[in-house]
Amino acid sequence: MKTNNSLDALISERYSKPMSLPFELNETLETIFNHRSCRHYSQEAVPEQTIELMVAAGQSASNSSNLQSWSVIAVEDPARRDRLASLSSNQEHIRACPLFLVWLADLSRLETLGKRRELPHDGLHYSELLTVGVVDAALAAQNAAVAAESIGLSITYIGGIRNNPIEVAKELGLPPRIFAVFGMCIGYRHPEKPAAIKPRLPQKAVLHREQYDALAVQNAADEYCENMNHFYESQKMKTRGDWAQHSLYRIRGAESLNGRDHMLQALKVLGFQLR
Repeated sequence: MKTNNSLDALISERYSKPMSLPFELNETLETIFNHRSCRHYSQEAVPEQTIELMVAAGQSASNSSNLQSWSVIAVEDPARRDRLASLSSNQEHIRACPLFLVWLADLSRLETLGKRRELPHDGLHYSELLTVGVVDAALAAQNAAVAAESIGLSITYIGGIRNNPIEVAKELGLPPRIFAVFGMCIGYRHPEKPAAIKPRLPQKAVLHREQYDALAVQNAADEYCENMNHFYESQKMKTRGDWAQHSLYRIRGAESLNGRDHMLQALKVLGFQLR
């Protein structure tokens, strides 16, 4: 949904305060700055070959050492989406969207090649390579998300796919050494349930020059809490206090991780040695 016709207007909405940059708005920037997570979808099907377009965009992203250690599974079957929703904290938008992608850190492909060529591949057993796979999947997915939004579709990421990694692997038929990093809902936004652009932290909270500035982070976080209070009120959102309190509640302990506190054990079951 493209509602603003200037870069300054878009970037000011992203930070919920006036901001000006000396650049002209183009279609790429307009798509990026108009992003908002969509959790309500219409029944309209996505265009033919949307999946191929998104994968091509994903494969156009940078990746580590050209290992391309990611894969993606497209799920359109309503019954499978229903089961995946149940495994992901019962998130209804997984059922509502016409297309659900599961992005994978995939070390299995390289292992298979190593075995077929009878070449050593012991490095796959180190945590560094799992990190590479997760990063590669994230880079590819974000490229794919921008591509989808550029043709009028909407998306939202689903971290809940990690709540039950072993069961998700069984549902998707994953070989050992493949891990579902996150899901992604894709479809057309429901016309009667618009999504707002959510403000982000001020740049001084995330942008540091030469060295990390912890004091700037504290001040920026306080400012952001005020901005988010206005956003919560405008969207009629119920939260546990301001942004800081709400965020800290979600990381309060193992009980807040929705089963992901057992991730290390699950990864070992899925074939990752993590040396």
